[in-house]
Parts: sequence; C-alpha cells; structure tokens
Amino acid sequence: MTAALPWLERFQGRTVVVKFGGNAMVSEELKAAFAQDVVSLLRAGLRPVVVHGGGPQISAMLERLTLEVRFAAGLRVTTPEVMQVVRMVLAGQVQRDIVGLINHHGAFAVGMTGEDARTLSAVRRPAVVDGTEVDIGLVGDVVHVDPGTVRGLLDRGRIPVVSPIARGAHDTNVYNVNADLAAAALAEALDAEKLVMLTDVAGLYADWPHSTRIIDRLTACELEKLMPSMAGGMAPKMEGCLRAVRSGVRMAHVLDGRIPHALVRDVFTDARTGTTVVPDGPPGPEHLLP
Repeated sequence: MTAALPWLERFQGRTVVVKFGGNAMVSEELKAAFAQDVVSLLRAGLRPVVVHGGGPQISAMLERLTLEVRFAAGLRVTTPEVMQVVRMVLAGQVQRDIVGLINHHGAFAVGMTGEDARTLSAVRRPAVVDGTEVDIGLVGDVVHVDPGTVRGLLDRGRIPVVSPIARGAHDTNVYNVNADLAAAALAEALDAEKLVMLTDVAGLYADWPHSTRIIDRLTACELEKLMPSMAGGMAPKMEGCLRAVRSGVRMAHVLDGRIPHALVRDVFTDARTGTTVVPDGPPGPEHLLP
C-alpha cells in the first residue's frame, strides 16, 4: 500500500475514464475483476467513468437474427436494422450486466447512454478503405459532449456506466459510436486525468505481424506518424488516445484487459504494461513518481 501512496495522492479527486471492451467482456472472471477494480478506484478517492463496448455481443445477436456482420476501417457497418440491435444489446444487455456487477459491491453504478440528456451528439462518420471513402451507415463521430449529467453523478459518488450511442447533432438519427472514440470524447469534456483503454491485446505492436514487441510509450506526434499504417480494431483505439492527449487529457493508456486486476495495477503502481500515450513536450509529473 505504501508504494501506491504517490499515485493515490496524484489521482485523488481526479477523473479517470475507462473504456471496457474486448474479450474481457465475455469472461465472467474478468468482468467480476473489472467491477472490483472500478469500485476500488472510487473507494480510493478517484472518480471513475466507464464507457463500454459490446462488439462480440452485438455480432452474436446479429448472427442469431441472420443480419450481416460487416466491418470497414475497423468500424461496424451500421444499417438502420443493425442500429436497432446495437441499441438493444448495448443499453439493454451489456450495460445492465456491468451495472449489476459493480453494484454487487454497493450502490455505486448508474447506467446511461450518450442519448440521455444529449450527453453525446454526433455526425455521420465516413470510412476510408484503400484511399476511397465508403458509407458505413449510422456510425457517428462525436462532435459535442454535454458532461453535466455525468458530472452530477460523479459529484454524488456514483460510477457512470455509459453506452456509446449518440443523437444526431444536425438530424434525428441515432448513431452507433465506436466506444474508444466515445471514451476519448468524454475524457476530454470531463478534463480527465487519464484515459484507459482495456482491450484484448497486449498493447500497440512495433511492427505487427513481424514483431511481437510492444511500444511501451510514445508521444502524440510519434503516434500520429504511425496512424496511417494502422488497421482493424487498433486504429480507433489509438485514434482515441491521440485525440484525448491532444485535447488536454494528461495520459492515455492501452492496457491488456485479459489480465485480472490490470486496471488497479495500472493506476496504483508503476508496474505498467501496455502502451502509454502522452502529450508532446517535456515529461509530465507522472514520470517523476517513484
């Protein structure tokens, strides 16, 4: 516990936005460990916000309903029929499961979607495949965040659990927002100390698939240079990290959610794994801690 004191002092009263996704969401053991970790952050004086994905659950439901499962540029192609399933699974199943697991430890979690109180507003996001722009349907890019509802919950000692669904900023559509990008937008609006992306890989590989070496730390400029070469699910994660640190978030971290209690170890100790993204410029105070 003594080793954690410098970290506890640094993060006391600070907001930490955690994106929970990947295979960790379909393992009962890992889901229970995650819920424990989030409650531990709250009890230690931090203000955690959870933004969850649900890709495996959405795909499973689409297959049951014989609807096409298709991705482009790492994002789910979302027709109006798929959007109905996305809303149903994220807000009606995945969110409720996470809220229930956290509230097993006390009356802490409150579920909401980005639609609630127009917390997230989005515009249609195009995708670029092989240099050509393609229509991926009702996929949104967040252009405005009203953090008032989330802040109100945090001020009352609650843990907001947010489904990445947004209302149209200029139309009446409901948009499917990539959870990584939704978490980054919320982290910016909440002036978060840290954004954590829990995922199902060890971090950002230096030269995948030719090398398994993980890049442990890089600046925003260094990450920006790598972005054009990224594909698949890692692209929106690293885009979210880049947006966050460029918008005032002190640090973004891609962490292996397959490791039980990885979140607590990341926040409370310096025994870090994964990939950390920091703003450009001289090292921040987090690098001066023992």
